[in-house]
Amino acid sequence: MVSQPGAQVLVASNRGPVSYALAEDGSLTASRGGGGLVSGLSAIGPDTDAVWVCAALGDGDREAVRRTGGMLDPAETGGQRVRMLGIDQEVYADAYNEIANSTLWFVHHLLYQTPLEPVFGAEFRARWASYEKYNAAFAEALAESAAEGAAVLVQDYHLALVPGLLRELRPDLRIGHFSHTPWAPVDYFRMLPDDIAAQLLRGILGADRAAFLTRRWADAFAACCTELLGADALASTELGVHGLGADADFLRERSHRPDVAERMAALREQIGAGRKTVVRVDRTELSKNIVRGLLAYRQLLRDRPEWREKVVHVAFAYPSRQDLAIYREYTAEVQRTADAVNSEFGTESWTPVILHVKDDFARSLAAYRLADVALVNPIRDGMNLVAKEVPVVSDEGCALVLSREAGAFEELGQDALVVNPYDVLATADALHAGLSMGADERAERTKRLSAAATALPPQQWFLDQLEAVRSRD
Repeated sequence: MVSQPGAQVLVASNRGPVSYALAEDGSLTASRGGGGLVSGLSAIGPDTDAVWVCAALGDGDREAVRRTGGMLDPAETGGQRVRMLGIDQEVYADAYNEIANSTLWFVHHLLYQTPLEPVFGAEFRARWASYEKYNAAFAEALAESAAEGAAVLVQDYHLALVPGLLRELRPDLRIGHFSHTPWAPVDYFRMLPDDIAAQLLRGILGADRAAFLTRRWADAFAACCTELLGADALASTELGVHGLGADADFLRERSHRPDVAERMAALREQIGAGRKTVVRVDRTELSKNIVRGLLAYRQLLRDRPEWREKVVHVAFAYPSRQDLAIYREYTAEVQRTADAVNSEFGTESWTPVILHVKDDFARSLAAYRLADVALVNPIRDGMNLVAKEVPVVSDEGCALVLSREAGAFEELGQDALVVNPYDVLATADALHAGLSMGADERAERTKRLSAAATALPPQQWFLDQLEAVRSRD
């Protein structure tokens, strides 16, 4: 690999800003992604030398690494310097699927069915060794790529060990870690083997600053550190809170493009004239609670027959992590539950649930604009940007039914209809309240929700963290 000058700012995340598809003829096609990190990194300006370190996720990415040595063509990455790591495929699969997504995600989202799981035996320990190797590969790449005293922003539960490993390699660096998920309460976190729980905490505590989406998650992390590592565990690590907001300018511009207008027309035809809409947009992630949302809508139609023929639940449930059996089963259960509601209540002229499973961002924005009620009822969520995006985009104002277990509750709870995500009856009542809400009240709530939702847009969210890490004594 050609030697590159050390970067002043580095971002590390599992997924980078670009991915590659490998065609049968051997050609590679690059696709750029979006999201808060992409927007944030663009905010630091062309005069700051920055590099993004990420992992090769698929065959196309791995081939791109083979051809380039890992330093990608800036013309394919939106002008950003990106170093992509070709980590051994089996090591990556164990670290990503078995540890990050099937263990750490489950712990932080409280998803285990504890009579049967988890089981931490020899197989788990072998997979944990892969997670250690995966994190070590990132730490080494960051150490090689960073200029003296550079700022490094490490992202999420995939890379929890990186700050500690990087601190050993490069004590001169300013290191931040940001958790995009909730943090588990102490009793749940302690399900992990004691040595691994401590290793995860010490990994993040290798950072100068550990940041979270809400104060609740920061406090949970602090409690785990104190309980497992002792009262002085946080002595050298500052905790921060940065509630990532919606990108209002982008959403408002994007939601008025012609492709969104086309999808709005198609949805209106499916919904039918004069009917109200309950909208949800989610991945079929176990924590999103889609099935209980459908059951609450069914309860609404059972308890409030006046809404039959007058409301449609527009549910977008985009398949997620289908390489894991439990996710495939959950996706199938979402489909079965939607079909059951339509079978019980549907008529020749009315389909109570319109379920779409193919990801389509323009159609999601169209649904946002049409929503009378937005249903966001996760079991547990680090933030949930859908809750913030709908009020920004809504044409006529939208009532937000929001789980108290979503991170967004901390900022939006005052103007939302707040529910216990496990309580189907109460959620049905909240749906009724949202559908019955007067236009003036709905408009006023939406205005306040939109203001709160956009208080910390992605670019400022990133810059605030960068400044906080750089200013650490």
